Amino acid sequence: MREARAVERTVIVQLDFGSDDFLGQLEEVRLLALSAGASIAAEVHGRRASPDPATFAGKGKVLEIAAVAAAANAALVIFNHELSPAQERNLERALSCRVVDRTRLILDIFAQRAQSAEGKLQVELAQLDHLATRLVRGWTHLERQKGGIGLRGPGETQLETDRRLLGARVKMLRQRLARLERQRGVQRKARQRGEMLNVSLVGYTNAGKSTLFNALTHAGAFAADQLFATLDTASRRLWLPEVGHIVVSDTVGFIRDLPHTLIAAFHATLEATVQADLLLHVVDAASPDRATQIAEVEKTLSTIGGADVPQIIVMNKADLTGLPAAVERDEYGRICRVRVSARSGEGLPLLRQALAEVALAKRRDVRSKSAVPDAPALSTSLSEPLASMASPAGPSAEPVQNPVSSL
Repeated sequence: MREARAVERTVIVQLDFGSDDFLGQLEEVRLLALSAGASIAAEVHGRRASPDPATFAGKGKVLEIAAVAAAANAALVIFNHELSPAQERNLERALSCRVVDRTRLILDIFAQRAQSAEGKLQVELAQLDHLATRLVRGWTHLERQKGGIGLRGPGETQLETDRRLLGARVKMLRQRLARLERQRGVQRKARQRGEMLNVSLVGYTNAGKSTLFNALTHAGAFAADQLFATLDTASRRLWLPEVGHIVVSDTVGFIRDLPHTLIAAFHATLEATVQADLLLHVVDAASPDRATQIAEVEKTLSTIGGADVPQIIVMNKADLTGLPAAVERDEYGRICRVRVSARSGEGLPLLRQALAEVALAKRRDVRSKSAVPDAPALSTSLSEPLASMASPAGPSAEPVQNPVSSL
């Protein structure tokens, strides 16, 4: 069960620095705020050539934000931008209320959604990495947790103590996550040596990955029409006729400007995702921003080393587009796209058939290599037999540029 949180009256600030997608960014921060439990009382928009070094928005706009926040009786102002520590402090002084930037907003949502022990550790690590750049005073709750007297080093100020406590906590979190990653690495290598196909669902947040995961595997994973409804990775076996079982994993969704602290903290989870044999890149086919969202996912995959992992684009929510379920192949006959509706079930048999083709290709690949002494490991090969089955997507646009030729 997800705990109910107190609703905070909030003012959203979105400034335009010449973006081509101002309205799309504005709609996204609205959804982020609602996902975090905010009540949007007002919005402030504006246009600038560049951010103000001191307050990001400039003196005049800050006065406007203060007036709007006071009139709306808002206790929180959300900037859909990344603020420097100094800008955040200056804004809180000028506005007399809490200020949260885009990074902290996303971190807060992740903190709400994390369910597994590893997920909670990763979120805390990301939060502490972010906090370390903003630590001035007041991080004394850890001192109380650890006893206080006898903890401080000779001649330390309170700020130095806080920083030392934070550093010790971060070190402990990294060690615990490293142990979990080693355990997962052993399991992953065992799966890669076998014939069973490993598939990861990736995509922009709220594209319907968890709904598709449940429709395929009947897993009952939490799914909702909200950003980052899924945070913890879940894996289930899926049985396919003439193939047997494959492993399908649901993963955290991506978003534009995903905070670097989150990418670093969730590196182990994201790395495990891109070490799958195949990525199902789930796209909200009904979204007017789908081309931008595809590009953002490809950019994040490139950041975490997954640009060359074979993938099939799954155009989800086809029932909202009026287009029928279908499988698309490129000029070489390779599967590049499947159009489905996870909610209605339309097109799921086509997707299962596509997965079966790739699974059979992997089986042939494993068996051919086991018959050849000193053959290269599967994880570095998986190329020729699967080349005709699927394709790594192109990085820049909605159409798939390079089909699964490097599977």
